[in-house]
Amino acid sequence: MGSITTSSTTTTQPITAENVIRLFPEVDTNLADSARSRTQENDLAGYDEEQIRLMDEVCIVLDGDDNPIGSASKKVCHLMKNIDQGLLHRAFSVFLFDSENRLLLQQRASEKITFPDMWTNTCCSHPLGVPGETGAELEAAVQGVRRAAQRKLNHELGIRAEQVPLEKFEFLTRIHYKAPSDGKWGEHEIDYILFIKADVDLDINPNEVQATRYVSEEELKTMFKDDSLKFTPWFKLICQSMLFEWWEHLDQGLKKYTGETQIRRM
Repeated sequence: MGSITTSSTTTTQPITAENVIRLFPEVDTNLADSARSRTQENDLAGYDEEQIRLMDEVCIVLDGDDNPIGSASKKVCHLMKNIDQGLLHRAFSVFLFDSENRLLLQQRASEKITFPDMWTNTCCSHPLGVPGETGAELEAAVQGVRRAAQRKLNHELGIRAEQVPLEKFEFLTRIHYKAPSDGKWGEHEIDYILFIKADVDLDINPNEVQATRYVSEEELKTMFKDDSLKFTPWFKLICQSMLFEWWEHLDQGLKKYTGETQIRRM
């Protein structure tokens, strides 16, 4: 499957609310209900205007145990200089399977600021620090992530909410990982893994997605052998750990893998 470019989730000091607030004054300790204005515009110079606008969205800032501390802009959360000091946020990864148990993949658009042009799972994004998508206890956090997943499936792929009802999303586990995109940007997330089985209609947003593909398990393994294709680090981590075992139990026995309370440290 090839090597994975990731970094250890170990930081020089614990990821606690006190340390995060001291190091990152940009973090609003009240979960935001509106986006903040951009700062240090030079960080975003030369990027696509729509993707720059989306960098104003507010992510949920966490301590190392997935407890919300507050919120900060997507831009602040994805700068490697902040990530390397321990700034951590909540995310989700959706794996959508059709009635033939094929997994829907997407290739990220060239306009994306982080991990452009890479193949990945159906949808990967962040719940926002807004009412309905936050949550401190796991059950509430999962429900918030489901709402965010439904929102982003529509935004990126044009999938209508009625085709992916909230109750059909199965929560499996959370992974904590850290990965650079380039010298400036990266990811440091506690990523909620969601499975859903649904036949859907696509209306792709070209600013987010440049291609899609349904694949079987064997077809995905063949893709990983193709050196011309690049994959997001979180997708490769999930594939190398548990994806194929989960996939084999998609129709029978998946329940034993759902609702995991322990965070997997990658």
